[in-house]
Amino acid sequence: MMKGNKKKKVSSCIPILSFFTGGGFLDIGFEMAGFFSVWTNEVNPVFAKLYAYGMTQWRQSIFAQSPPAAISTTRNIENLFAPEIIKQAFCQGKPKLFGIIGGPPCPDFSAGGKNRGGKGINGRLSKIFINRIINIKPSFFVFENVSGLYKTKIHRVFLSGLEQRLERQGYCLDLKILNALEHGVPQNRERLFMVGIQREYTCRCLGREIDEQERGWFPWPSNGKYKNAKIRFPWPGIIQNGEEPILQNGVPVELTVYSVLNLDNCPLKIQNGNDIFNAYSEKFSVIKEGDTKRKSFKRLHRYRFSPTACYGNNEVHLHPWCNRRLSVREAMRIQGIPDSYILPEDASLTSKFALVSNGVPVPLAFEISRKLKKLIQRGGLIG
Repeated sequence: MMKGNKKKKVSSCIPILSFFTGGGFLDIGFEMAGFFSVWTNEVNPVFAKLYAYGMTQWRQSIFAQSPPAAISTTRNIENLFAPEIIKQAFCQGKPKLFGIIGGPPCPDFSAGGKNRGGKGINGRLSKIFINRIINIKPSFFVFENVSGLYKTKIHRVFLSGLEQRLERQGYCLDLKILNALEHGVPQNRERLFMVGIQREYTCRCLGREIDEQERGWFPWPSNGKYKNAKIRFPWPGIIQNGEEPILQNGVPVELTVYSVLNLDNCPLKIQNGNDIFNAYSEKFSVIKEGDTKRKSFKRLHRYRFSPTACYGNNEVHLHPWCNRRLSVREAMRIQGIPDSYILPEDASLTSKFALVSNGVPVPLAFEISRKLKKLIQRGGLIG
């Protein structure tokens, strides 16, 4: 599992404001790369409580004297405007270099949603998020959402409108759809990322002028070992009666769910490892290992990657060789969340699974933030 950086003074980190914080998994990736969330926003009070507990545990596992973490505000950003946000985040005045990160709710752009787009209740928040970026004027920002926002024609029109507004405000933009599977995460999870940096900084970082509407300038993370992993490797199919699951030659074991569920590294032995819904359905014992084409009750294959982590509503993911659902810790590992991030025992299982499945895989967040940090350093904006 990925481990955090060693003890580091917060004062030496690049400050970021985190919108739609959830469990803070995007934040963890950024903090591992040398950023620090000085302000966070999460409207769900249950998620805010889980964030406070989990983030405190994770930070204190790195530096024991870290103060307790807490969501800065649970107010909806529709009613929370730039001057107040700046005042809350920077009591001594806005610094020259800081950023904004966030992934607005995605159901209105998701293939499995109702495709209400930017006019939907959740979709509208993407526009408001962009408004806050424009008014707060960070040095850089990272926007995350489902790939459908880019791939679906009607949603792409909405996204293009957001891009144009940001460009008019002096931001150079780059966009890319990244799959966590291609970055060492045992999960097929595509997400759209948009990076924006103020034009004056972008030119300094790249050492050249950026053409208007130019794309492809950001050094997106890429790992040749896992490139095109979904179609490149000989992934096994459904295990038939009497067959023995086999790790096919050439398949990287770290891209399989076995790498995070195996008995040598057993998730049941650590906290949240036994947070499991009771097995109540006969489907738990009759669905074959690797049968993940189903709408629900998908049984993972031990030597294959997981489908997109989406634990809630009617979607259920089953353990490969045990007749039960995944535990909270097992789901967290599939999302690349450090074992030192712990959720409280008294929280409901439903809320824990929802929190985990809503987040960005931590290793993917880290890879993007690491590239961003190096670019900023190249421009001499920090030491």
